[in-house]
Order: sequence, then C-alpha cells, then structure tokens
Amino acid sequence: MNFRNSALSTLRHGVSTVALLTAVAAPAYAQDMAAPQVADTAAEPAAQDPQAAAEPAAPEPADQSAPIVVTGTLFRNSNASSISPVTVLSSETLLRANITTAQDAIRSVSADSAGSISTGFRNGFSAGGAAVSLRGLGVSSTVVLIDGLRSANFPLNDDGHNAYVDLNSIPFSIVDRIEVLKDGASSTYGADAIGGVVNLISKKNVQGIEGSVQGGTTEHGDGARYRATLTAGFGDYQEKGFNFYVNGEYTYDGYITNNSRGYPFNTLDLSPSGLLDRNRNDDNLTTPNPQAVVTRVTQSDLNNPLAGQVGAPLTNQYQLLNPNACPYGTFTVNTAAAQGTGCKHNIPDEYSIIQPKQQRYSTTARLTARLSDNLEMFASGSYSHSEVSIMGTPSGIRQTQPFGGSAALASSSPGIVLPMYICASGQNCATAADRRLNPNNPYAVAGADPSRSAARIFYLFGDIPAGSFRYVDVFRTTAGISGDLGSGFKFRLNGVYARDNFAVTQRGFINIQGLLNAINTGSYNFVNPEQNTAAVRNQISPERTTPSYSTVATIGGSLLKSVMSLPGGDLNVGAGFQIRRETLMNRNQNADLSYYALNTSSAQGRQTVTAGFFEIDAPFLKTVDLNVSGRYDHYSQGYSHFSPKVGVKFNPLEEVAFRATYSQGFRAPTFAEYNPASSYSGFSSYTPIPSFVAAHPGNPAYSGTYNIGSGATGNPDILPENSQSITIGTMLRPTRWFNVTVDYYNIKKSNLIVSGPLRADAIKAYYGQTTAAAGCAALAAVGPGYACNVIDAPDPVNPNALPRLLVFNVPYVNANYQVSSGIDMQATANIRFSDNVRLVSRVDVTRVLRLDLVTPAGVVQKYAGTLGPYELSSGGGTPRIRGNWQNALEVGKFSLTATTYYVGRIKQVAADEISPDPITKQIDLSCSHTLAPIASAADAEKFCYIRPFIYVDLNAGVKVNDQFRFFVNVQNLTNARAPLASGAYTSNPNYLSSWHYAGLVGRNFSAGANFSF
Repeated sequence: MNFRNSALSTLRHGVSTVALLTAVAAPAYAQDMAAPQVADTAAEPAAQDPQAAAEPAAPEPADQSAPIVVTGTLFRNSNASSISPVTVLSSETLLRANITTAQDAIRSVSADSAGSISTGFRNGFSAGGAAVSLRGLGVSSTVVLIDGLRSANFPLNDDGHNAYVDLNSIPFSIVDRIEVLKDGASSTYGADAIGGVVNLISKKNVQGIEGSVQGGTTEHGDGARYRATLTAGFGDYQEKGFNFYVNGEYTYDGYITNNSRGYPFNTLDLSPSGLLDRNRNDDNLTTPNPQAVVTRVTQSDLNNPLAGQVGAPLTNQYQLLNPNACPYGTFTVNTAAAQGTGCKHNIPDEYSIIQPKQQRYSTTARLTARLSDNLEMFASGSYSHSEVSIMGTPSGIRQTQPFGGSAALASSSPGIVLPMYICASGQNCATAADRRLNPNNPYAVAGADPSRSAARIFYLFGDIPAGSFRYVDVFRTTAGISGDLGSGFKFRLNGVYARDNFAVTQRGFINIQGLLNAINTGSYNFVNPEQNTAAVRNQISPERTTPSYSTVATIGGSLLKSVMSLPGGDLNVGAGFQIRRETLMNRNQNADLSYYALNTSSAQGRQTVTAGFFEIDAPFLKTVDLNVSGRYDHYSQGYSHFSPKVGVKFNPLEEVAFRATYSQGFRAPTFAEYNPASSYSGFSSYTPIPSFVAAHPGNPAYSGTYNIGSGATGNPDILPENSQSITIGTMLRPTRWFNVTVDYYNIKKSNLIVSGPLRADAIKAYYGQTTAAAGCAALAAVGPGYACNVIDAPDPVNPNALPRLLVFNVPYVNANYQVSSGIDMQATANIRFSDNVRLVSRVDVTRVLRLDLVTPAGVVQKYAGTLGPYELSSGGGTPRIRGNWQNALEVGKFSLTATTYYVGRIKQVAADEISPDPITKQIDLSCSHTLAPIASAADAEKFCYIRPFIYVDLNAGVKVNDQFRFFVNVQNLTNARAPLASGAYTSNPNYLSSWHYAGLVGRNFSAGANFSF
C-alpha cells in the first residue's frame, strides 16, 4: 500500500489512533518557560535545565516555580531540545481526553508498537502489568523515567526475560506532563534507551487544595471505574522560597467477563462466521470438562494413580460419572474409537475474563526549597500499591509434569486413574482391612480384578476457583541539590532509591501429592464435586504465595558551563557521572515442583553500573545547531559500552527547520538472560500440520491448536544488544497557530538476545517424523542447545502414531538482528475565533514501514502489518498504522473534546510461525498461511485480514467557577465493536487486547468533578 495514499485515506475517514497528542514532536520547548531553576531529576541527565539558554518561542503560561525539564539533553536550549523527535502530552491534553492513568497516556502515543503490554493482557508472565514498547523493539528497549530518574523494574519479566517498569504502579494525579523521546538515547541514559525514553514529569508547585472525583461504568453495567485524588500544598516558591505538597489517589476497575460481551469473544466455535469450530468441550469425550468422563484401563501399580495403562483403553466405552449434572446439555459420540456421552461446555464463556479487577492507591510528598540565591534543593517520597485479581479456567486433572520434574509425575502420560479400592491410609488399599469399593469408579465392582478395573479420568476441577491475586508495593524516594557556582558553571547532584515488593498468590493449581492422596483415599467426590468440603479442595489445591522484589539505587551529578558565544547562541558543555545499583529476586513459584502447570521461571542477580557522560551543544550559525553527546557505561559483570550521538538542526527560515540524528546504543542483558541461576519456561500456540492430524483419525483432540513449551537458562557469556539509529525530519510552522512535524526513523538492533531463534524449525523437524525418537533426533539436529524435554502420552485412540511435542529446550544466544523503520507525523492547530472561542486540533500518526527480524541463517521475518511477532506472550501483532486525532472546542467556560483513534488492518499471518523455503530462505506471507481457523483453503483470502478499528471518545466539561469544573465522558461513543481476530491466541479468543481493547469494553460512561481551593 502506498504510504501517501493510505495516510490521506486515513485522514479522509477522520481517524488517527492512540491517545492524545499534545505538543507534537516539534516544540518540546514550547512547554518550557524561563522559570527560576529548581533542583530536580539530575541523576538521569534529562531533566532540569541547567542553563539559562535562549528563550523558547511563544511560550505558553506555565507554573513559575516549575523546573525546566527537557528529555534527551542536558541543556534547556531550545535548539538542543528540538533536535530529536519528542511528543509532549501536556496536562491540558490529558484532561481534555479524560486520560487518568499512566498506561492509557503512554500507550496512546502512536509510536507504541509490537510487544507492548496492556492491563487487559491477563495471561503469561506479566499478567496484570502494563508496559510500553516504542518502535516495536520490546518493553526492555524503552526506558521509563519519573522526573528524569529511573525506577525499579517490575519483579516479573515479560516472556520470562524482558525487564520493564510497570506503568500501573506510577502515581498519575501529580503528573504535570509526559515527554516521549522517540529516538535512541543511550548517549544520555545508558542501557535500554534504544527505542526511546518516556519521562513522566511531576508537578513542582502546588498551593492550596486540589483534587478530583470520578465514577462510571460500561453500558453493560460492568467494568465499574472509580477514581479520587487529593493534593494539598503550601508555600510560594517565588515569594517564600519553598513549596511542600502531599498527594493521595485511589483507582478501582471492576471485572469484565467474556460472557458479557458475547460472540465471538466468548467461544472457540466460529462456525457462525464460516470458520472452524475449535471448541472440543462439546464434542470430544477426552477433552476435560467440569463433569468427569472415565474409561476402563489397567493399573500397573495399585498404590500409584499415575500408573495407568499406556495407549488405548481396554474398551471404546466412555462413561459420564453423573449424567444428571450437565448444566448446558449433553453430546454423544459414536465412533469406532470412542462411544459415550459427555456434558457440553463453552469454557471461555463460563470462566474467562476480558478485564481483571484492579485497585490502586498511592501517596506522594514533595519539598522544593531555595537554600540561597544560588542554591536549591528538592526531596520527594512516594508509596504506591497496585493489586490485580484475575479469574481463570479451572485446572485439568491430566497434566504434564512440572517443568524440570520427572516424567513419572505426569498425569497425562500414561494417564491418571481412579483405583478400584480406596482406604483411609491411601496405601495398599487392595488388601487393607478398611478397604472399600471406590464410589468414583463405576468399574469398581466386587470380585473384579483391581489391576484391570481402574478408571482413566478426564476432568476439570470446576468446583475449585482458578486465578491469581497479585500486588506490588513501590517505595520511592529522591533528593537533589543544584546551583550556580559562578563563572558560568552550574551543577546538580541527585539520587534515587526505589524498591518494588511483589507477591503473587496462585489459586486453582493442583498439588500433585494432595491430588494423589485424595484419589487413593476417596476424599474428593468426582461424581458430585459441589459436595466437596473446603478442606478437601484445599488439600488438592492449596494457595501458593510467592514474594519477589527488585531495587534500584542511583546517585549522579553533572557540571555545566557556557564556554563562549557563537553566532547562534552559547556554546554549552556539560559532563557528569552516574553510579547505579540494581538487584532482582524473582522467586520460582514452583521451586519444589509440587504443583502441576505452575510456573517454574525465576530470575535473580545484582549489578553495579558506573557511567560517565558528556554533551556539547554548538550553534555555529543562527541557522545551524550541532549537538554531540556520549556516554560510557561499565557493568560489574565485566563488559562496557560507549554510546555516541550526533544531532543537527538547520533553520533556513523561521517557519521551516530540518533535523537529523545518528546514535549508537545498547541493551544490557537482563538478569534472566545472563545469570545461570535464572531460568524460564514459556508456551506458545501451535496448530498441528495436516499429516499429523491424518495420523490421528477418530480423535479430534489432536487436530486442534495447543500450547508448546520451551525453556532456557541464563547464559553468562551473553553479550549486550547493540543499536544504530537515525532520524531525519522537518518542522514546519507556517503560522503562529499551526505546526507540523514529519520524521523518518530507522533503528537496527544487532546482537539480538533471543531464546530459541530456530524454534519454528525445531518444531517442524519434530513433526516431520513418524516416531518420538526420530522426531527428537531431528529436533536436536536443528542446532546446539535444542532438545526434546517432554513428549505427550501416546494417543489412546492411535497409540502408534507420533505423540505431541509438549516441551523442548532452547538456548539463549546473540543471534539475530532487527530493523525497525517508519514515519511519524504530528500536527497541532490552535485557532482562536474570538476571546471566548478556541479550537485546538492535534494529530499523531505513525506508519511502520519495517519491523524485520533477521535470523542467523539470513532469513528475514517481516512483522509489519501482521500478527507477528507471534511468539511474544502478548501476541498482539504489529499494526502498520496507528494514530489519533483530537479536536477540542472551547466556548467560554464550556469545552467539548472528541478524540478519534485508529488502528490499521492486520494480516493474520506471522513470519515466526512459518518455516522458510529451504532453497530461497524466503518466508511466504501470503494468505495461504493464515492463522485464522479456516474450513478450507478457498477461505484463506476471505478471512486473511483483521479489519481496521476506529472509535471515538467524547468528553464535555464546564467550569462553574475558579474552584469547580464538572465533566462527563463517553468512551467509545459509537460502541464500535472490536474486529474479529480469529488468528489470535485461543486464551484471548478472537480479539487483540493490545489494540482493540476499547471495542471489547464497549461504550463506557463516566462523570466527575475537579476542584481547587
């Protein structure tokens, strides 16, 4: 598609996606004003302006005590601050759009792309967290700062190894504005600033009392949201030389279930849409349901329920334990392989949620004081608590062994059974004095052979609620001092300490020994599960709480000087240092391997980073400004990295400017990636190939999509990722009321740290064979570090066919490189029709030209505009176009704002799920490889694309007087429905929560008030 035509088409339809706009990449400096310097944020060299540089053009009124904070440079100088593309989300823009969380604000920026994590993502390692992925380079390649200073990373890594700052744990009501630097910035911030930097800048001066209250719900009556904030401050910095304020805020969001949103987001059966029915819970006897089905098999060890018969059962008869307990009706199977009746179920409709329940509260205090005419200080402290409750699908009784455990622990291989006899001790029941026939086993009849009367069981523990409760407490304190040393020298010295205390309580996971004991003693009632006591359920599934933590401590400083005057302004020189200490203890939730399916990933480590940095800003001419910066980082693991950056700005006319940057950067290996004490296991969806399905006739369970696990441990020899980045752009301001910026970006990230880059080839190699031994040999031949870990039990219907691959080992390696390129366009129009009437219009659009991953074999995996990268746990794909268009009309004390969001169409193919041609090494991304569950190849084109998604938020406010402002908000005004994404993960049935979340929630109403005294 031609970019120009598609962009024009987008604008003609009145769209542009993600949240807000604001100052558009150009005048980041238009947010700043010549205010007295207030010490703030200098440990990370972005934050406060160090020098009295040139005044910005046409400054807007600002808080006179606020510090000048410009992300990406040591200097306030307007030339330096506008060389790199920066999007500024002002408090005014946030208020107009009714943005009330850091997640909503940051993820609204159109540069946020593949790999970002929304709160609606309730699966995987980071369920309940939220993170930004600028340029689609991953959450660990974007630095998130608060007032220019780092905070502790979330103790759980995304996909087991990608570190990030949780946006949900950041207090938001004290945020004055957000600056998003969309350029490589390792020369200023060090590691991880490859995709860019997000800097949330706090209010610095609050006098009196101000606050807000808000409440609302969806038109379905669920997903309730309540919010309250209160800030009290005193002291006028300008007149009295100090200001102190205390803030508190509370937010609550309620559950939204898949059931409430209906078809197609509550089912795997897409036959009404002309696609396949993938729901096996209403037609397959061996797919587990909350009403147990059994079949008779042998048992080789009568003391061990895991010693059931290998292969096909003794009979093709399957029996429903309680035919009268089917709440949604029954189904009947009558084939040569299986005959019997089961209960119908639609598991996503009954158990899945779209939005978890969340509760957040925080308090912050800040003191700013002028110690003398040339010396200033600040100190702040904050505490935030964020908790998330997630409901999930009940656990099945048939499970693979815990990751790293003995294969003998698997309840799926050969298959857990109910014995003929039970007794109080659960041991040697066949000969025990108190033995009795097992009421859960219909084949337990007097006189039968116990070794041939076991019941293989297929069951979901529907009476045991599944899910998790997780919370994080974030403690953060900062302090700093800055001033003028005379002779043109200025300094600042700042520090920060932050700690995230995290705990997750898992519910519904099955304790192996508790289950075996309950089976052998008969304490658990499989016939009527609702009659089980809380004690019995707790025996089988006790809650497991695992605490973890992360910390960061940083001290840094800088010395700045205006060396001399040049034709375009002062030659500014700055240099500084930083020392940062980071620790992580992400504990293994299943360290004793006592639970089925419970995550065994863990990460730990500690490191010290020392760094020195510099920046030179030289406006050689009135029309030319050159900026050079660099930073040297040394890690206690033994490696070092120097990151340079050069930027230039050319202003041939007052209305026109051109800018360009070149930078090199790096991403340091996370603790999970380099520490051998760390390990992770992850799962991704896989659809069996036709030959495998054909080898398993009569068993539909082997034709559907299932999850394959892979595991890796930290590699101490892993090296940092490196990056090269360029931006080229123009800034146009033909009038005082209109400006537009257009920037091209290109980032190459090499030495990419990946786990299992040949994962697809390994899976293909296994399924290209006919036996498990041959399959595992072929998988291992793919490359060093690849090996089978867990193979499924033989198919009971086709015991001689190739079993499913369940888990295999993969290595961490520096292998691939990645290229991300695209075009950003931002524009702002501020039109005043009269003294009381004004229209503010803002547009923010990003077009992704490339997001390519190049494997060691030279294969190019192209993700832009597709569901790739599919192996990420967030699995949301890469929209080629995202944007938003905000229009605010102000008439006197009344304001009306409409914000339109746009996400372009997505092709339902994924390069990381397709093996390349062995000769050309090309990957066929045609619709023939669609991930949609098509009924026939003829349907591939019809269901190949996820349609574009457009929705509008409307916010109206009226300022009653200087103390009160009331507002009403309607999100998703037209109740736009999320498009059908049939190729999405089955855990998020038929939708992409990263991009279409508003279409799942539906129309949402809220009202509230802002007040100040």
